[in-house]
Amino acid sequence: MTFPALPERAGDRPETGPEVPHLQLTQPSPPQIKEALRRWMATALPGTVSGRSEISVPSTWAVFLGDAAPARGTRLFLPRGNAEFVHLHADGSLHLALDPADHAAFLASGWGEKHPLYNRGANVVMFYAPRDEAELEVAKKVIAASYRYATGHEPTAGPTAA
Repeated sequence: MTFPALPERAGDRPETGPEVPHLQLTQPSPPQIKEALRRWMATALPGTVSGRSEISVPSTWAVFLGDAAPARGTRLFLPRGNAEFVHLHADGSLHLALDPADHAAFLASGWGEKHPLYNRGANVVMFYAPRDEAELEVAKKVIAASYRYATGHEPTAGPTAA
């Protein structure tokens, strides 16, 4: 298991859409928080490349395994299943692949929910949009867990690095 202990998420759960595309409808990230998260994702995950998601709406920014080979036994996002492991929506929410052994801990943490295709075999969960700097740090921890699952390696910048 690679999943870190997380603080309790404050406030009400945001509203999300019930089907694909699975988007967060309330409580978006402030623009500066979303941009800080995108910058961190672009620099802290070695062996990756970024670009438009292969599976989400056109405004979704994704991180793919580039030079980094997927860790043995990983199930990343379709259609390829071995490249895209996290993406950032315009609202600031994230979809990411986690070690299946970590799903229960993540879902119990209150920071996210199952993707509508989760029960049909998709290894995808949603992390709710971070609303402030403290929640941004939690997002980095969960993305780092996704990166470890995808690659078997640690990010170069720790979850608290900017």
